[in-house]
Amino acid sequence: MTQTLDFFRARLDGMIDLKHPLVVLATRLPWAALEAALAPIWRRAARDGVLREDADLFDGSGGVLVGSGVSQAGRPRLPIRLMCSLIYLKHAFNLSDEDTCERWAENVVWQYFSGMDYYEPRLPCDATQIGRFRLDIGEAGLEAILKATIDTAVASKAIKPVEFERVIVDSTVQEKAIAYPVDARLLEIARHKLVVAAKRCGIALRQTFAKEGKTLRRKAGGYAHARQFKRQRTLVGKLIREVRGKLAAGSINEQANAMSLASLATLMERADRIRTQQPKDKNKLYALHAPEV
Repeated sequence: MTQTLDFFRARLDGMIDLKHPLVVLATRLPWAALEAALAPIWRRAARDGVLREDADLFDGSGGVLVGSGVSQAGRPRLPIRLMCSLIYLKHAFNLSDEDTCERWAENVVWQYFSGMDYYEPRLPCDATQIGRFRLDIGEAGLEAILKATIDTAVASKAIKPVEFERVIVDSTVQEKAIAYPVDARLLEIARHKLVVAAKRCGIALRQTFAKEGKTLRRKAGGYAHARQFKRQRTLVGKLIREVRGKLAAGSINEQANAMSLASLATLMERADRIRTQQPKDKNKLYALHAPEV
């Protein structure tokens, strides 16, 4: 980042320890190559414009192209080095976008790493701009930043190439798209899914208990105090017995394929587990769609 010399302020390189790891890294990273790689992605895209068919008042001919080219609206883009530095610092120190901006305004080493010549007692940008920059450069841009840091580490012999031959991934904790396993919720979901799977196989149910199921789930809090979860378990049990009876009698749609029947059998087995499991049982089912949880 090129800045005008200011004789009334001290330069950052005279205020910091030049042996600091971030200072050394700032002098060894290929910033020019990184900016050249990300410039086409970060540049404002040219618009095709719209051809207006308005008649010309002078010669009567229409067809005027408007809105084409690069828009000059809005504030100019921030320097690529600054945004790449903020991305690196955010992940290196495991900070949020807001915390990264606040610490940058207080840390002279971080400002030197970002290409600043003088201390700036302000935020580098709005915190939301870091997220927008990350989305604009996409996966390819983030890979370019990661590659630049790895190549610099290898070139400076901070990391040996043999260390990249094997990658160890810690997957002890993996997020799952499940809600808190409340018994009332699990029983209502089991009832609903069972009804949908039975209809897909062409099984005509005498009762789906849709109204009763919604009412019982709404009253689940009161039933929990009285330990009266048997009401929901009874409804699910009735549906399971009816579906099993009609499957045994062959009362299914002729167009029902093997996949639909297999899905129905799996749902019946999991619904029966939810219906019969107790609070202190082992290997409980906590999610109908993810039994491994």
